[in-house]
Amino acid sequence: MLKNKHYIIFFLTALLSLPNLWSKTITVCSSCTVKTIREAIQEASDGDTIVVKKGIYKEANLKIDKSITLIGEDHPTIDGEQKGEIITIGADNVTLDGFKIINVGVSYTTDYAAVRVVRSEGFTIQNLELEKLFFGIYLQKSNNGKVLNNTVRGEAVTEFNSGNAIHLWYCSNVEVRGNDVRNVRDGIYLEFSDQITIIDNFSKNNVRYGLHFMFSNDNSVTNNQFETNGAGIALMFSKFMDVEHNIITKNWGTASYGLLLKEVNDVNLKNNVFKENTVGITVEGSNRLVYANNDFISNGYALIVKGACYDNQIIANNFLYNSFDIAYNGRIHDNKFDNNFWSNYTGYDLDKDGIGDVPYRPVKLFSYIVNRTPEAIILLRSLFIDIIDFSEKVSPVFTPDDLMDENPRMKRIDHDKN
Repeated sequence: MLKNKHYIIFFLTALLSLPNLWSKTITVCSSCTVKTIREAIQEASDGDTIVVKKGIYKEANLKIDKSITLIGEDHPTIDGEQKGEIITIGADNVTLDGFKIINVGVSYTTDYAAVRVVRSEGFTIQNLELEKLFFGIYLQKSNNGKVLNNTVRGEAVTEFNSGNAIHLWYCSNVEVRGNDVRNVRDGIYLEFSDQITIIDNFSKNNVRYGLHFMFSNDNSVTNNQFETNGAGIALMFSKFMDVEHNIITKNWGTASYGLLLKEVNDVNLKNNVFKENTVGITVEGSNRLVYANNDFISNGYALIVKGACYDNQIIANNFLYNSFDIAYNGRIHDNKFDNNFWSNYTGYDLDKDGIGDVPYRPVKLFSYIVNRTPEAIILLRSLFIDIIDFSEKVSPVFTPDDLMDENPRMKRIDHDKN
């Protein structure tokens, strides 16, 4: 009798371990029994798969409240006809894969999205093409999910009449990978979101930021490209971040920069390329940052250090052909510059060890003047500027006298970008 009970328990356990044993597939098409996505969702149960055939489906305000997989074949189009939100996911373990979604409603009181995920665990949003939108993918208090290989194309002109492509609010442990986002307000936006991985994304032509963090900790930004945005990346009021192997380029404008760091602490900035930006990095009120193995190429300013920045390390970077390598506000200096290559360095190396025998002072008096009187930039190439910069180097008055690279490299550093 006891043996039989063991068999019964084993059999029931095996059944419970196969949740898809009785799941079904529902097919949606114009000639199918089920002709609309809404009808398919209503008919589905947890664990079911809905396959939507190629076509145009004029549907909005679709609510997914079951653990289902919704797959589009050959990217069928879901047209929301500007009636508001298009798809809202409110269940765990939902997969949305392979649709073109267009015509999100626009409102100045409600953040309508093509896809909204609310209080969901274990979601996957992938292979979507989103156009004619307000917000694209909006994650709200959702965790342990993935946003993969989506394409978002907005039509933003100003930041006041547009939303973000991928928006995370109070989320954790989400992978945002392989997305292409353009022409929106912020390409990717995080607020109160921790343990987020931002990897292999391309963010271009966005009105405000390519990537924007607010009050978000323990996140990583790796192998992304940010090009011709209002500004590349903004990290604000956050800590414990890794920003590595990114390309940040062509962010031009009177208030543009490749990377803004404001009130952030304990951040690793390594192996990034900052090229042809008005400002490569501007930093304020940030401490214990490590800038290592980066390339600053042909920027207006490579690095602007504003007030209250302490215990930071700027080590083994290449500063190449920037109008100004470093602008530094104030005379209090508690940061380490060491072992960098400076294309403007004119020192010598008598012992041939690859390290300049004369320290390099990267802060020029002229950069100090331009910071306070921008109109002075017209004097950039004049002999007068060369004279005052030389005078300041010999006897620093306005710039920190101890801000120097004691070991400037004689040759450009070949960084391993792998």
